Amino acid sequence: MIAELGHVALILALGVAIVQAVVPMIGAQKGWTGWMAVAAPAALLQFTFTLAAFGALTWAFVTSDFSLRLVWANSHSAKPMLYKISGVWGNHEGSMLLWVLILTLFGAMAAGFGSGLPPRLRARALAVQSAISVAFLAFILLTSNPFLRLARPPFDGQDLNPLLQDPGLAFHPPFLYLGYVGLSMAFSFAVAALIEGRVDAAWARWVRPWTLAAWIFLTIGIALGSWWAYYELGWGGFWFWDPVENASFMPWLFAAALLHSAIVVEKREALKSWTVLLAILAFGFSLIGTFIVRSGIITSVHSFASDPSRGIFILLILLFFTGGALVLYSFRASAMEAKGVFAVVSRESALVVNNILLAVSSFVVFIGTMWPLVAEMFFDRKLSVGAPFFEAAFTPFMVAIAIILPIGAMLPWKRARLGRVVRSLVPAMVLAVLTFLLVWAIQSERTILGPVGFLLGVWLVAGAATDIWRRLGAGGIGARLGRAGRVPRADWGRVVAHAGLGVTFMGIAGLMAWQVEDIRVAQVGETFEVAGYEVTLADVTREEGPNYFSTVGLMELRRDGKLVASLRPEKRVYPVQSMPTTEAAIANGFWRDLYMVIGDPQEGGGWAVRTFIKPFANWIWAGSLLMALGGTLSLSDRRYRVAAGATRRNVVGGVPAE
Repeated sequence: MIAELGHVALILALGVAIVQAVVPMIGAQKGWTGWMAVAAPAALLQFTFTLAAFGALTWAFVTSDFSLRLVWANSHSAKPMLYKISGVWGNHEGSMLLWVLILTLFGAMAAGFGSGLPPRLRARALAVQSAISVAFLAFILLTSNPFLRLARPPFDGQDLNPLLQDPGLAFHPPFLYLGYVGLSMAFSFAVAALIEGRVDAAWARWVRPWTLAAWIFLTIGIALGSWWAYYELGWGGFWFWDPVENASFMPWLFAAALLHSAIVVEKREALKSWTVLLAILAFGFSLIGTFIVRSGIITSVHSFASDPSRGIFILLILLFFTGGALVLYSFRASAMEAKGVFAVVSRESALVVNNILLAVSSFVVFIGTMWPLVAEMFFDRKLSVGAPFFEAAFTPFMVAIAIILPIGAMLPWKRARLGRVVRSLVPAMVLAVLTFLLVWAIQSERTILGPVGFLLGVWLVAGAATDIWRRLGAGGIGARLGRAGRVPRADWGRVVAHAGLGVTFMGIAGLMAWQVEDIRVAQVGETFEVAGYEVTLADVTREEGPNYFSTVGLMELRRDGKLVASLRPEKRVYPVQSMPTTEAAIANGFWRDLYMVIGDPQEGGGWAVRTFIKPFANWIWAGSLLMALGGTLSLSDRRYRVAAGATRRNVVGGVPAE
């Protein structure tokens, strides 16, 4: 009965979404206040119905209701409760329901916090947001209904994909969807502005908090996915340039560009049409990511579905919203006249360069991701585009961004003297160069990657420190620190995020340059040496988990005879799906990770063992968390709240005068 109520709630949500998409849009066009007022309560009601449907599906998973086809296909009575809950979105149908739940959540939040918006803009934005809901609710009900019953309920289920039975993957999708779907609000505001034909500083202030929130969630979601791949898949990498990894990375890059571009609109009322275009592309690439994950056109360990009919449906949604918005943009962009004028050397120019580098780098990732499909469809050639292409094509853009970023962040608006800014950054430059020389001198292998990565990372961190130090004003250390609390949180957030990018640069460079890998067959009791560590396979045991059987290796690592770590890597087999997984054992450290993997028994005796020494691995995720923290600090600034500081337009009869 609860499942049927959930199904009905989805149908009601679709009905409300249709009303919300049509009535406020007509009201905004006609100037009918009552019709425009429908948008806010409809958004709240639509979210309530969607939440009820999601709650009903969650209840079915928690109670192991195997009469539901989705629960039977993705759960098991012996599965831990955490993975019963995460099983709700560990499949195509449930994850799409989560997708729509977050979509309606953002619409409800815009309705709740958008009272300061001009009524026409608010009504149109909520109508566009609801139109997206209509498309995806129809997609769920017509092609991906999560509430289908089985005629003869089985005794137990088929279990969740073992790769997804992990804490990292339990939380990774919700954060990722909060980022993906959160960009829909920027899209809705952009389309509403195009319909209205007006973009100004107030519009940028309304768009930035939504974009910033989405970017924060995307940052956390991508970091969680990278961390999961690092310790769960057992291959020791943190990024494989997998198509689904790229699907989340591309909108992250566009969202970063949109954030920086919106600053120029807010401060100088310039780059208006470019900012609107970025808002369209950011959400458009989120839809492209959804298409890649769910169409089956590209194979990935992360993909959810391989049903061509579903892929076609999502492709039509993508073409309608992104294509329609771009057509509207082509007609209306010329009306968005830029007011601000700025010199070649200015913060505006630096942000333009930043935007171009981020946007082009995203298109490079897109081309590399889709080219194998294009080659197969049009040239009948099987191609594989792997990490070497992406690293060679993408890295130069990131190097350029790292070089420019500290300088651009400190340039004044409108017109600047480059020499003055560069002189203030001389200590940061000297520190970066000295770090380069030190790293080059002490590294055991003569590779340029590590020293250059640390040079750029230190340059970003030291540049951010210089930026905030200058903003603390003149005087001694005590006087400056006394003024720290008066510096806006947005400024603190910017420098923390930029420093986080620098830490990530150093982590990636150190890991890729100096990682040591050893693969061998080891006998129980055998000791071997890896990069100065004595590694002993002390024992191998068989253990039983709640829904799996495990081969566990006891690995002891010593240095100079002293025990450094005792690790227990596992090789698990989930009998319900007859699927093995590798559970790496990692001794985390500030300077390095000790990473152990045990494989299968060998015919001649012994066990396959992989040992990795991974310098600076944790710096990658520490930098990501710093970037997310920086975004959160900025979001907490009162000036970044929706409509904060925005002046209300003259209102006639509750409708903005035009």
